Amino acid sequence: MRIFDPHIHMTSRTTDDYEAMYTAGVRALVEPSFWLGQPRTSPASFFDYFDALLGWEPYRAAQYGIAHHCTVALNPKEANDPRCTPVLDALPRYLVKDSVVAVGEIGYDSMTPAEDTALAAQLQLAADHGLPALVHTPHRDKLAGLHRTVDVVRESCLPMDRVLLDHLNETTVKPARDSGCWLGFSIYPDTKMDEDRMVTVLRTYGTEKVLINSAADWGRSDPLKTRKVGDAMLAAGFTEDDVDQVLWRNPVAFYGLSGRLQLDVPKPEALHEGNSVLRGGE
Repeated sequence: MRIFDPHIHMTSRTTDDYEAMYTAGVRALVEPSFWLGQPRTSPASFFDYFDALLGWEPYRAAQYGIAHHCTVALNPKEANDPRCTPVLDALPRYLVKDSVVAVGEIGYDSMTPAEDTALAAQLQLAADHGLPALVHTPHRDKLAGLHRTVDVVRESCLPMDRVLLDHLNETTVKPARDSGCWLGFSIYPDTKMDEDRMVTVLRTYGTEKVLINSAADWGRSDPLKTRKVGDAMLAAGFTEDDVDQVLWRNPVAFYGLSGRLQLDVPKPEALHEGNSVLRGGE
């Protein structure tokens, strides 16, 4: 089983997770930029973070045979903080980088006017740079948030089929599918979706344009949830081809819209900017 995790926050994970993911079949991933759990106090902290997504994390991933890509953006939660909004002006210099395969995570957290502004601006940036967009649908008032998100996307210059609506569940999947966007589902131990619910959704709506992710971060989460969904699909009677479509071909097709996807893992350098994560190796 080959797996492409299209949304996982490896900055928050250990090298043990990389090793376990490779063993489970993960060969590629996309790490979206996101909120770190506490407020950033200046744009400079974003820039250091973006630089790590472009350099340090691909270096770590390559140690374990996993191709690492990222998305960059001003995330919805911090779009409400005036100290952070200057990040929007600096994004173009990151969006031209080879390993940036989308603008994201963008979208809504609390559905404020500031989030409206940031979402519209970053959809325009995606269109300007020929990139798709990874859109975070809110965890609260999900259906209202989904409709509001779709309305803003329709008003933008970015075609609907270049947008991935993430964090969907049973209440939002049908209008999201009807919009023409790609469909993203985050599988968690306690919240969002689980494997059995995901299998039910796939039985109802099929496997086309569906992406499954673990979204593993600094909270209770599981970077092997993609594999567990694949196993649950097989146990429920889906074919190996169905599993390959959901866990590999669909994310490759979506992020391939960037024209930048590189699935061959480069041989890692001995050091990254003078530093190494190797411990006890030759």
